[in-house]
Amino acid sequence: MIASLRGTCIDIAGSGVVIEVGGVGYAVTVTPAHALTMRHGSEVFVRTAMIVREDEHQLFGFASTDALQVFDLLRSVSGVGPKSAMGVLAHMEPAQVANAVANDDDGAFRKVSGIGPKTAKLIIVALSGKLAAFEQAPVVAASGGAAHPAATDVVAALVGLGWREDAAQRAVDETIASEPGVASMGTQALLRAALGALRPAGAGR
Repeated sequence: MIASLRGTCIDIAGSGVVIEVGGVGYAVTVTPAHALTMRHGSEVFVRTAMIVREDEHQLFGFASTDALQVFDLLRSVSGVGPKSAMGVLAHMEPAQVANAVANDDDGAFRKVSGIGPKTAKLIIVALSGKLAAFEQAPVVAASGGAAHPAATDVVAALVGLGWREDAAQRAVDETIASEPGVASMGTQALLRAALGALRPAGAGR
């Protein structure tokens, strides 16, 4: 069982990356937002889940232990496969998944491709009480505005893409303050919105 990989990122395509470890390249599926934090030729570390089936072996990679644990819990729900579980984590942080379950918010899961109303409700029922460790209370920023749980990760992703940290932080702060529906955004959506704020200006690189 491959539990983690540390090596050189040699290929990135959408949500698929190849990490070379000791001369062997491992194909790993990650969320699109996670892939955006990686750069060709850079050293990366991912925690992994290895899914073994009769016709294939797949590796799924995660930036944090929390994400891996939530992935495993999602897969324990009948009707939720690894691709659907990754789809959930592409839309929501582990804390957002936990809060959605705690609040009986099955609508949050219906937004994920491949998860219908029945499966969304089943996730709520099956994981009730199992995600308490990942729940997160709303955080109030020093400026008085509501902080986004993915803000730090998005700033790090933008820096990894070549933006200056001050420009990245400013873009994320402005996006959180002005973007409609920002509270329901996962890392990927917030990253896209922040990139939209940076690219027109073309500054900060």
